[in-house]
Amino acid sequence: MSIVLGVIADDITGACDVAAGVTAAGLSAEVRLGVPDPGRSPSSDCVIVALKSRTAPVASAVAESVAVARVLREWGAGRIFQKYCSTFDSTDDGNIGPVADALVDELGVWGSVGTPATPAVGRTMHRGHLFVGDRLLSESSLAHHPLTPMRDADLVRVLGRQTPHRVGFVPIEQARAGADAVASGIRDLRDEGVRHVLLDAVEDRDLDAAAAAVAHADGVLLGGAAGLAVALARRLGAGATPVVAAPPAGRALVLSGSGSERTRGQVAAFAGPRFDLDTDALAGDFDAVVAEALAFVRSCDTVPLVSATAEPATVAHAQERWGRERAAALVEDALATIAVAAVDELGVRRILVAGGETSGAVAAGLGVDVLRVRRVAAPGVAWTTATDEAGRALDLCFKSGNFGGTDFFTEAFEETGAFEEDA
Repeated sequence: MSIVLGVIADDITGACDVAAGVTAAGLSAEVRLGVPDPGRSPSSDCVIVALKSRTAPVASAVAESVAVARVLREWGAGRIFQKYCSTFDSTDDGNIGPVADALVDELGVWGSVGTPATPAVGRTMHRGHLFVGDRLLSESSLAHHPLTPMRDADLVRVLGRQTPHRVGFVPIEQARAGADAVASGIRDLRDEGVRHVLLDAVEDRDLDAAAAAVAHADGVLLGGAAGLAVALARRLGAGATPVVAAPPAGRALVLSGSGSERTRGQVAAFAGPRFDLDTDALAGDFDAVVAEALAFVRSCDTVPLVSATAEPATVAHAQERWGRERAAALVEDALATIAVAAVDELGVRRILVAGGETSGAVAAGLGVDVLRVRRVAAPGVAWTTATDEAGRALDLCFKSGNFGGTDFFTEAFEETGAFEEDA
């Protein structure tokens, strides 16, 4: 099977976001975790490779992304897509710009074209400025993100600080004029020496115009959030209705490590049993806290939540006391250790994880390296099937911190009645 779209994603939840959307649009999809083995050929229309590169050192993010591009091209991918967050999460050092520059050089193309706009989840771009809902990115909760605070909504400026090359944008009027106008705008910017082109988009029809303009374009790196990838899938897909399979039997568990405003609301709304992890306690006696959390999970008759989600002030305190990297590692290692033990010892087979960094740690701990979409649970969120190193079938939902409704931690399991007492 030829690969219609090869995607390089900077984290696992972003990869699953794309997988959910393109599956719903009619392309078969699978997620590979980490730089894939070229000898393990895929069998899907769309292959999304999930890296852990969003906040990695620039050199590491670049090297891994280029390695993935080489494998995807070896597999015959017709189009390469650089997936980044719909809120453009990055710092002035990168990694979106440096990775885009490296991929452009590796592919031997003139530049990149993309957009973070994903109207289905309230991310829109107008006049080169990114909006979250009805607020500028810089006025949203993302301005206070602990790792990538987004304090500038002008993405031409943001990306311009990450690359030595020129950045421009195609305005909304050209999107509304249709695919030919978008293509003309891209060509004009290219001819002016712009290397990275961002596209305004406020509604899905704007993304459809963009997809029509670039779907068959040669000599360009595609990029952006799931919105544009899904628009491409709508144009390139067969329109098949995905078959929803049943999940494997077994206990269920929710793990939350995201500090986003949306996840904080989901944790607060969760009505089931909950265990809160404390960073100071983990630093004092990691094994004892993990053992206590596992005992709590073992005692629950309904789906439990183990949460390290906290208010920004609490996160800031932990970072000041233990250092940003160690504070994050304590939480990620704890939740990954709990996930592995819950599968090994407690019969857990269905796990919902909130947060990109946490999801990556849990996937690595479980030793899974291929995810296939089982069903779409919410816009940008999918339940996926995977097999761990011991050959056990798992049902995994890796959710971006900003996605899902307030009651998602409950609603995600409704197909199986998982919140009823296990028989």
